[in-house]
Amino acid sequence: MTDKNNVETLGLTKGGSCPTCQNPSTPHYRPFCSKRCADLDLGTWLNEGYRIESEEESDLDEYEPG
Repeated sequence: MTDKNNVETLGLTKGGSCPTCQNPSTPHYRPFCSKRCADLDLGTWLNEGYRIESEEESDLDEYEPG
């Protein structure tokens, strides 16, 4: 369950600005203002433009497909 304080902390309240272009967001594409901005953000994720930092070392170099 989420309470109002958690939702506000996460920036999931109504309104706000588009994270891509800073224009006001619309309910249909929230948190974005348009399909274009939503697609641009998705493209950034798919092209690995966003990364979540980790303190663990990657073991992908040691991976051998079987």
